Amino acid sequence: MKKFIVHLKAYFAGSIWRKRLLFSFIGALGGYAYYYYIGCASGTCPISSNPWISTFYGAGMGLVLTMGDRSKAPAGSSEPPKE
Repeated sequence: MKKFIVHLKAYFAGSIWRKRLLFSFIGALGGYAYYYYIGCASGTCPISSNPWISTFYGAGMGLVLTMGDRSKAPAGSSEPPKE
């Protein structure tokens, strides 16, 4: 299992888009799970009453989680931020 995690980290370290895609997919699964297990039967809840909306909302939340992970260069440094 440890070898798998090391391989997974190496795979996602090279590209920010792979990481964003992974988090979006996990978020989409979470959004659908929210609809399925918690959902709204009456149809009055805007997010959880429709599986498509809750899935896309979850994918969007997963994407937002990956947007703030860029490290900033220390003050006074001329190096660009890492990707």
